[in-house]
Amino acid sequence: MLSASAVALRAGARRTVRRVPLRSRAPALSAVPGAVRRHRPFSTSAARTADLSTRAMIVQTLSSVGSKREVQQYLSLFTSVSSQRFAVIKVGGAILTDYLDELCSSLAFLYTVGLYPVIVHGAGPQLNTLLEQAGVEPQFEEGIRVTDAKTLRVARDLFLRENMKLVDKLEEKGVHAQPLTTGMFRAEYLNRDKWGYVGKITGVNKQSIETAINNGYLPILTSMAETDDGQILNVNADVAAAELARALQPLKVVYLSEKGGLFDAAGQKISAINLDEEYEHLMSQPWVKYGTRLKIKESKELLDTLPRSSSVAIIHPEQLQKELFTDSGAGTLIRRGSKLLSATSLSEFKDLDALKAVLVRDRDGPNAMAAVDKYLEFLGQNDFKAYYDDAMNALAIVLPASNGRQATLATLTITKSGWLTNIADNIFTALRKDHPQLVWTVKEDDENLGWFFDKASGSVTNNGSVMFWYGIDNTDEVFQLMKDFAEHGRAMLGDSNLESRLHRAATSGANPAAQQVRAYSTLARRPVLAAPRFGGQASSGRTFVTQTNPNPPIGKKNASKSQPARIALIGARGYTGQELIRLLDSHPNMDLRHVSSRELAGQKLAGYDKREVIYENLSPEDVRDMERRGDIDCWVMALPNGVCKPFVEAVYEGRKGSNHKSVIVDLSADYRFDSTWTYGLPELVPREHITQATQIANPGCYATAAQLGIAPLVPHLGGMPHVFGVSGYSGAGTKPSPKNDVALLTDNIIPYSLTGHIHEREVSTQLGAQIAFVPHVAVWFRGIHHTISIPLAKTMTSRDIRQIYQDRYAGEKLVKVVGEAPLVKNISGKHGVEIGGFEVDKSGRRVVVCATIDNLLKGAATQCLQNMNLALGYAEYEGIPVM
Repeated sequence: MLSASAVALRAGARRTVRRVPLRSRAPALSAVPGAVRRHRPFSTSAARTADLSTRAMIVQTLSSVGSKREVQQYLSLFTSVSSQRFAVIKVGGAILTDYLDELCSSLAFLYTVGLYPVIVHGAGPQLNTLLEQAGVEPQFEEGIRVTDAKTLRVARDLFLRENMKLVDKLEEKGVHAQPLTTGMFRAEYLNRDKWGYVGKITGVNKQSIETAINNGYLPILTSMAETDDGQILNVNADVAAAELARALQPLKVVYLSEKGGLFDAAGQKISAINLDEEYEHLMSQPWVKYGTRLKIKESKELLDTLPRSSSVAIIHPEQLQKELFTDSGAGTLIRRGSKLLSATSLSEFKDLDALKAVLVRDRDGPNAMAAVDKYLEFLGQNDFKAYYDDAMNALAIVLPASNGRQATLATLTITKSGWLTNIADNIFTALRKDHPQLVWTVKEDDENLGWFFDKASGSVTNNGSVMFWYGIDNTDEVFQLMKDFAEHGRAMLGDSNLESRLHRAATSGANPAAQQVRAYSTLARRPVLAAPRFGGQASSGRTFVTQTNPNPPIGKKNASKSQPARIALIGARGYTGQELIRLLDSHPNMDLRHVSSRELAGQKLAGYDKREVIYENLSPEDVRDMERRGDIDCWVMALPNGVCKPFVEAVYEGRKGSNHKSVIVDLSADYRFDSTWTYGLPELVPREHITQATQIANPGCYATAAQLGIAPLVPHLGGMPHVFGVSGYSGAGTKPSPKNDVALLTDNIIPYSLTGHIHEREVSTQLGAQIAFVPHVAVWFRGIHHTISIPLAKTMTSRDIRQIYQDRYAGEKLVKVVGEAPLVKNISGKHGVEIGGFEVDKSGRRVVVCATIDNLLKGAATQCLQNMNLALGYAEYEGIPVM
């Protein structure tokens, strides 16, 4: 009984967003305690009486980072509380120096839609610089700045200047901001003997904040406190933000960070942390140390004192809107979460009437309660496991696997509050732990359909419903699911005919799980927006075959077949052909039937154990006839450049007069510039294009690494990237030449094709940006290293750039973003690409990025298999050991 669609936004009509009331006459600014006097006229229009048309325009603008539904949901949530309880935002000194404009633009958006965050800022880096200029060496004890009288004077003047700089910048953007620089925090000495003029906050002046907001001003606070007798004390800005949050009890506590979040041991951004479920585990991990450990610990200590609806977000200022107004977010979200309960019998529920109320809340009609009674009767007689939070904001009921059928998610009902507080994600995390395979269905018009796509590893649509599944890798099982779904549809799967389904199940004794078709799930915090794709085509908005879920839905070509795909390899003598043979040998759904090599004809194929295969010398005529008979599902052309055309044309000829249409994957460069062929680089070309393709040009090895190394920065290019590439001699093939002569290469490196190399044209064409490429060959056997110098259109930091790459390749199983420059010896024999380095020169306008790839695997055979999997309808990484 899947009712997630009604759940998300059906729990009552969408509330009209409350506009913050403004007084017709504002009190004088001097009446605000602690305010630095700023003489400016008070204008009602400038003070936030934005009319509905302005609001609609802003909502539309915000919708560029998420769906309109998401924006409206979060606006309703944020404006459902008093203004001062929306958010506390801590701004570090580095943000004021490097990202002031981005910060103020983000705050201007919030201000325009009637949201008034309370801002508290620090100025640590600026203070260090000023102290050094004054001949004072900064001192720290236990991470706390030792503050003597001279340091305090410098800090006080600096904080006032930085505060006014932020206020003035906001004013330029039409935002009325109120500087609150004194009297906001009461404090006592933390330890005068040890730290000097450092304070421990004992109280917060909420009245000044409320007065500023009620008069249409954003409150801008400094992290300076005062004792009862008026002595100014220095306070850490993070500490000040936490105490401010404890006083105001906001929905959000936001820490703006250059890094844009917390990162795990692999350097990947942590999307969300549910403290109740994950804290102990996280704190036991060896990689959780230093700043990461401290921030998680401090967040827990803070959130333990706030309402359960509050959360902490660590985010880059440029992505503040995305963090606040989309399901996917952008930084790291830390929340207490909700402790999930479970039950395997009705007697374990505290209140059956409450359970009935939950089950009936998404059903309409006079027979709704009768249907629920039948459902409970069925549950009382059959095995199930229920997952729910104490407030019943979310409830999932799973019917276990039985009789060869996978576990079925029979019920999922989630209130609006459950969605917005991410209980839904907690539920799916629990489902993943307990059920390695799961199936469910959702209506095709469900407003949360993108969320379900991000939870699944496969899906299929039929007659207005979508069946999802995860954990089901066996092709026969998938085909059976699809067959059941096509025959029975949603009537056998979900809410639309619950009464008849339960009646049949109850009277026949059959388990509905045996009649239902299943659906799917993955572990993402919130749905993820697709990243831009290159190669002359762009993809935006949500798409199934994107970063958090790269495996595409089952394709159409083999949907009706139970046998493995039949593969023919033309040109198997080279290194790439041998690597592909090894991969096909372990692939569960591909069968290598024919291998053509003129030199090896008549010999037994080594390295393939599924069947005995004898090398053949297939002619174009043989290929034509085999295609006409429908003998082959996929042709792989592993021939040198300029040789495969007769074989490709033979396939074309064989298709005439035949209903059969095989897939062709060409490993040469012959068709990489042919617009009628699909360029097969799944990480950059929309995967749905590959799943629908019948002729795929496999990218070059140099070109794959170069494109992946440059693509995330294409929007930021300030000039032509230069690629210095060095390959092992296996890239020169098996035919003897100076480029694979080990004696010549020993103690040597050979440059070649200094200008106009075909990969230079390939990369430039696919990225839509001109690049320069100089290839070299060295004495090692396999592996490529690229050192790429990239001019930037604006000043950026190494952290900025690394974050861009991490975001771009999040979830891509064959792309690993590392910190240091990657090494060839570490990529040899592996199936992906490593990208690192990210060193920016002193100007901040040029970065050097390094990329490594095994030229025989991801540079050729592995990528070929990715494309074959996608085009033939299998999971993208089937048969590929991921990184």
